[in-house]
Amino acid sequence: MPALISPYGGELVDLLVPREQLLQRTAYANTLPSLQVSPRIACDLELLAVGAFSPLHGFMNEADFRAVLDTMRLADGTLFPMPITLPVEPNPELQPGRQVALRDSRNNLLAIQHIEEIYGWDLETTAAAVFGKFDARHPIIAEMHRWGPCQISGRLEVLQLPPHLDFAELRRSPVQTRAELESYGRSNVVAFQTRNPLHRVHEALTKRAAAAVDGVLLLHPVVGMTQPGDVDHYTRVRVYKTLIDNYYKADRSLLSLLPLAMRMGGPREAVWHAIIRRNYGANHFIVGRDHAGPGSDSSGQPFYGPYDAQELVLRHVDEIGVQAVPFTEMVYMEDEDRYEESAKLPSGARTRKISGTQVREDYLEAGLPLPAWFSRPEVAEILAQSYPPRHHRGVCLWFTGLSGSGKSTTAERILNLLLEAGRNVTLLDGDVVRTHLSKGLGFSKADRDTNIRRIGYVASEIVRHGGLVICAAISPYRAARQDVRNLVGAGFMEIHMATPLAYVEAHDVKGLYAKARRGEITGFTGIDDPYEPPLNPEFTLTAEGATAASNARLVVDKLVELGYILPR
Repeated sequence: MPALISPYGGELVDLLVPREQLLQRTAYANTLPSLQVSPRIACDLELLAVGAFSPLHGFMNEADFRAVLDTMRLADGTLFPMPITLPVEPNPELQPGRQVALRDSRNNLLAIQHIEEIYGWDLETTAAAVFGKFDARHPIIAEMHRWGPCQISGRLEVLQLPPHLDFAELRRSPVQTRAELESYGRSNVVAFQTRNPLHRVHEALTKRAAAAVDGVLLLHPVVGMTQPGDVDHYTRVRVYKTLIDNYYKADRSLLSLLPLAMRMGGPREAVWHAIIRRNYGANHFIVGRDHAGPGSDSSGQPFYGPYDAQELVLRHVDEIGVQAVPFTEMVYMEDEDRYEESAKLPSGARTRKISGTQVREDYLEAGLPLPAWFSRPEVAEILAQSYPPRHHRGVCLWFTGLSGSGKSTTAERILNLLLEAGRNVTLLDGDVVRTHLSKGLGFSKADRDTNIRRIGYVASEIVRHGGLVICAAISPYRAARQDVRNLVGAGFMEIHMATPLAYVEAHDVKGLYAKARRGEITGFTGIDDPYEPPLNPEFTLTAEGATAASNARLVVDKLVELGYILPR
């Protein structure tokens, strides 16, 4: 293995309670107040425990947190670009000098957090520092709205790692991974990850990168949390397993899984990924084009430049101890049945390539097999099983707009048109939901957000199982709507009923706006509570100068055009 020239990959942090103390510490933890942590925190806790985030010894204290935001370094100067914190809601049981038991979403006891410090943080400042700007279209920024306003830090005792029932044989700690890599007897290790299934272009790139340094290839896919709408990790790992068993040399490649919760932080995230891979034993890391980029912002522009991540990693390779291997564009050469870098093509070469968008839209969503020159047949079969054509996939039509803007009447028209077309459809109307799913909630901002997220959760389950769901709720706040977009994933379509306030007031048969103007109703959206219109919705409609029938037809015609409904 390469010489350990930096803190990363040297002495790994181990936060697991010694086995001989485990029963005693578990019994003690069960007497403590409990804090149920999110899946993201559970991922972070696991990687803190096993040393993947070395040199971190726990969730960051305020000094480290502020330093990371400002300088990408811990307070002692060690390079570490991503804040790893434990945000909580204010709670009298969470005070310095006390302890709290950390449990996952299934109530499994994970750790004892000793509280040595409690400090506040600011959403906009943190988001701008980590992601380059504050934009609610970023999936993690939308999620951060739900994080508590306080953060706690202190000594962390990990009692057990979050349980994983899938692919157990491929889940290795940094120590286990490094031992396995050392057994190959080669001094160089090239690590690679992608959020997409591996295709032949990735295969060519990874084999070439490992051969160039006479090293071992560590295929290290993230199986914690990635971008909403990404191919699920079960499908991706099935693809990896198929390829490594059939198309990679057993003595030159290792497949191992990383339970990381990605932040989609672009350049900072790429540096973070390089540090993590160094802890797992790699000294080379393939950095992709727009590595860990979340796509487009609210204005439709990319969050990061295509090579920003590669450039930032290259500036820190000596300090990390990892050489960056830029992911250059490679194309298929028809006459030679191989892939080559675009910059090295001979004159007159006949080439072919397919973008990720084309893979999804022109092949998978159209129900067409991927061409053999692009994807191995075993991979194409796995993807076809996991991703049926669009007319068999789920969709969420999310109506948002002022009260009386025409959401429900348009939604009901769409419902009947879709039933006529043979789709199974569920309508979740805001008023109806409040009498059942959200009964007891008020109209504070917190309660409104809870109501929207409940509707979003139900919608996401319907979409996941291939159903079509129409949601019609005011949903006044962008962050909550973006949270639902993230929850639903690729099938989410936001429909803004942009009917002007003056029009809905003039046609208010229930007299609600008049009551709100007189102060008889408080917290009324559009009067004394804000409505935050979508910045980049999939549809913009209005009841002014249009009918519910004509608006419904516009939406359904678009669904036919996109392939979610088969044309008659």
